[in-house]
Amino acid sequence: MATRLVQISMKAHDSSALGRFWAEALGWEVTADNVEETNLEPVGFSYPDPTAVCIDVIPVPAPKTAKNRVHVDLATTSAAHQAELVERLLKLGAIPADIGQGDVPWTVLADPEGNEFCVLEPRPIYSDTGPIAAVVVDCADPRAMGRFWSEAMDWTLHETTDNSAVLRSAKGVGPYLEFIRTSDPKIGLDRIHLDLRPYPSDDHAAEADRLRSLGATDLDIGQGDVAWTVLADPENNEFCLLTPR
Repeated sequence: MATRLVQISMKAHDSSALGRFWAEALGWEVTADNVEETNLEPVGFSYPDPTAVCIDVIPVPAPKTAKNRVHVDLATTSAAHQAELVERLLKLGAIPADIGQGDVPWTVLADPEGNEFCVLEPRPIYSDTGPIAAVVVDCADPRAMGRFWSEAMDWTLHETTDNSAVLRSAKGVGPYLEFIRTSDPKIGLDRIHLDLRPYPSDDHAAEADRLRSLGATDLDIGQGDVAWTVLADPENNEFCLLTPR
């Protein structure tokens, strides 16, 4: 049994508008846009596939009140590409963001609903990831989080230190999943969370039990009677176990 990271879920006051922003930012397409969700995928993508982690935007009335613990890093291929991408994102509605990053070679922006993200300087490691270089998660203990998530999914743990843990699909494609040490406390529900999906032949309930045995806990965020399971990882970050597909 195993799961894999298939998408990130973003909460938004205006899910349709935020979905359009990210579709244009990434060069993706909106594959569904209704009152329940707005889905984004690469053009011509066959979901689910490890070459991309998709985006699912969910409408919620509550506003963003704190820095997100999960964000995306965007890849660039040259200094000129980085500058051009930042300029284009600002025209789409992004704004500069100061999260205390200081003088760094990457650019920190926020999308139209205030979700922080980074436009990275060119880095060889991200040359084949697609537009999203990495999904980044703040945490207190990267080593422990690396262990949990590498056992929770069939992704490979590439590197782990006291300050970071790095995972990627076992097929060596798509974006990375990175856990970065921070002293910032978790405040309320995460505005962005991870969605995992078991493989078609796996049993959803058995997979949920396996994740609990690794240290995940059940979480009630008012989801009601739904087909998926809402859990929290060992640092209380919410994530969803979707149905097999």
